[in-house]
Amino acid sequence: MMNAATAAGGASEPAPAEDGNSLIDLSTILDKSACYARNENAGFPWGNLFIGDSRLGMRSDADEQLIIHLSFQEFVRVKSIKFNEYNNGADPELNPVKVHIHINRNNLGFEDIEDVDPAQTITLTAADLKESSNPIELYFVKFQRVKSLTFYIDENEGGDITAIGGLRIMGKTVATTNMKDFKKQG
Repeated sequence: MMNAATAAGGASEPAPAEDGNSLIDLSTILDKSACYARNENAGFPWGNLFIGDSRLGMRSDADEQLIIHLSFQEFVRVKSIKFNEYNNGADPELNPVKVHIHINRNNLGFEDIEDVDPAQTITLTAADLKESSNPIELYFVKFQRVKSLTFYIDENEGGDITAIGGLRIMGKTVATTNMKDFKKQG
């Protein structure tokens, strides 16, 4: 993309970074190579959360506990999250109930996640998981400079496994300077 300085033959400076002005679905800027899940059923992986079909969704494998780590391509401000029920509520005992949310923590596993204080813990009800319900507002002040989110589903409604139909994360991008935009001088 050429700006006026480049078109005139002069050296150009990168445009100043700007914060995102409107809320977006942050799943569009996930760094998928850095995302992972622990105790996920291979037939129902974390990537299914963003497809938009609750029949596919994500399931845990061995028990109800589940860790979902989502990494973003850039820093974001997270305003709200929305978990959707699996398979339109056909199996309510599989619904997640207690979810701990960690910010900017990499490689958390089951052996150490309970020793780390979460940024926020939410308790989901069946009504919260309905497609038509409002997203859950997060403690916005704690979610201002997020590079990754780790969700630890600690409890469900009593089923042997946990199943989630979908996940939406709403927020804004954060203005940062991309050092790759600067050219070496001299």
